[in-house]
Amino acid sequence: MAAQRLDRDAPFGEGPEAVRDAIAHLGYVQIDTINVIERCHHHILYSRIPAYRRADLAHLQSVEKSIFEYWTHALSYVPVEDFRFFVPAMQAYRKNASAWFGSVTPAEVRAMTRRLRDQGPLSIRDIGDDELVEKHHPWASRKPSKRVLQLMFYQGRVAISARAGMVKTYDLLDHHFGWDRPPRPATERQVAAYLLDRALRSQGLVSLDSICHLNAAAKKGVAAVIEARVRRRQLVPVTLEGAGKLEHWAEPAALEAALPGLAGRVHILSPFDPLIIQRKRLKLFFGYDHLFEAYVPAHKRRLGYFALPVLVDDRIVAAIDLKADRAAGRLQVQNWTWLVDAAHEDKAAIDTKLARFEGFQFATEDTPGEAARTSAP
Repeated sequence: MAAQRLDRDAPFGEGPEAVRDAIAHLGYVQIDTINVIERCHHHILYSRIPAYRRADLAHLQSVEKSIFEYWTHALSYVPVEDFRFFVPAMQAYRKNASAWFGSVTPAEVRAMTRRLRDQGPLSIRDIGDDELVEKHHPWASRKPSKRVLQLMFYQGRVAISARAGMVKTYDLLDHHFGWDRPPRPATERQVAAYLLDRALRSQGLVSLDSICHLNAAAKKGVAAVIEARVRRRQLVPVTLEGAGKLEHWAEPAALEAALPGLAGRVHILSPFDPLIIQRKRLKLFFGYDHLFEAYVPAHKRRLGYFALPVLVDDRIVAAIDLKADRAAGRLQVQNWTWLVDAAHEDKAAIDTKLARFEGFQFATEDTPGEAARTSAP
């Protein structure tokens, strides 16, 4: 929890610099389309920045340009200082586009490059001359240009220069960042070290699974870096009760640090929060097996469509399925599931946090996250 910066009230302060520092510390902040409540990238940042403003994130992406979007284990915001660690993946897409992009031709990429150079940044809504096609996938678009822009994004030819909800504006990479040439690609060894360092910083205790979440191809290289650091005594093997054969490591300083004070800490977390997203790790550390049921038929759900784990001190005591009633400006509790028998005593503290969370949900760009409302749901 200390590594995740959930042990203090406002560990990063406030303003754009707080958002920049939070993303840099965590390594990435996941983006997702579900908006039954506020989308997860804003929620993750709010959990660590009580005075978080959505405009601060937009400022970093579009004005300061100190963060960029790319794929980690999912589409995420990443510090621009880490760009070179993603260049090898971009180059791999240039050499061999996946089957998803197989229909995009080099001629289409060249044409879109010219268009962006001539017209400047564009969203798919700005492109009105496409010959529409039938959708072949629920997440696809009838506009062929969308597939071209997506491929160019993964190839590192364009950057997402702005975002309005889930509508992305694309710009040529060098134009967006003002680069004469992009950063040099990191070597395979450097990428492995980067993945390890990112995990050590944001997780404290790490395993190969936690370092390489949904990235099995990186495990061999990361394992070699871990072995070298153990030999140099920069990492210490750690045995965790219940982990079985799953090995963990930590830096000596992390094991020597004083445990954080957690009394009175309450966090209503996104199911995409980095503390929650790795389900096996969550089960090992907190004894809680989170169910993400957005794609489960309603009659089979146990926790609810978009249940949010509630962390009180170092216990996950409840899961609350919330829905934003945007017309009324209120949060609706669809389902409340207690996970710990003695947790009902925490309800008053959770209600207070829910009231503040409601304020964040409906805050305007001129209103800090927790200042807008005081009414409990």
